Amino acid sequence: MLPVTPLITLAVVVGVYYGVVGDLPKAGLWWEIAWLAALVIPAVCGFALLLLPLARQPVARNASIGAAFLGLAVICGVAGVHQVANFAKLGAMTFLAWAFLWFFEELSWVVLVAFIVPWVDAYSVWRGPTKEIVNHHQTVFSAFSFTFPVPDGATHLGLPDLFFFALFLAAVDRFGLRLRTTWLALSLSFGITMAIAIETNAGGLPALPLLSLGFLLPNADILWRRLRRSRRDLALE
Repeated sequence: MLPVTPLITLAVVVGVYYGVVGDLPKAGLWWEIAWLAALVIPAVCGFALLLLPLARQPVARNASIGAAFLGLAVICGVAGVHQVANFAKLGAMTFLAWAFLWFFEELSWVVLVAFIVPWVDAYSVWRGPTKEIVNHHQTVFSAFSFTFPVPDGATHLGLPDLFFFALFLAAVDRFGLRLRTTWLALSLSFGITMAIAIETNAGGLPALPLLSLGFLLPNADILWRRLRRSRRDLALE
């Protein structure tokens, strides 16, 4: 069952913050980065944690919900209702990722993805299409990213990052890994990536390398034991 009261409470708190953030006092760059990393990003990521029981729904239902959220995001974006579009994109990536997880029959497949996607993301951000979009097509980047506002502006996270966040989180739940520890590591990885990007004046860094570590490191001992057991079982067949 869904934790209805925590969900409503979180929705109200996040909704109020997004509504009044422009009127809050400015606190300086690093204070706002700390605020984002420790509170705002984990709060937004909290929706996926609280809604996680829905990840066990039939794949067609999650795909339909994800498609509905995606349609809502497009409609609201065209209509200029950007805050609703923002969270509709979050819903779309979350439910589509949960539908996509159906294709992963083994935990080892998720681990393999966690090792591969950081390299793809890094190439895209530094030399590929993401770099081109960020540098020359800001409108397109805004449409394909989620906004985290602070009093002095906003920072953005690509929609694929939200997709893999939800995918890894649901995989942790499905395969019996450390749920809350991994959720925290995944959530904090986004803020750490943003802080490194600002400290190094990189302009933008791929989020999936640290996100993948946020999935792998808290569960490293369990993953190692399970993968060894799988190899041993295959050798015995």
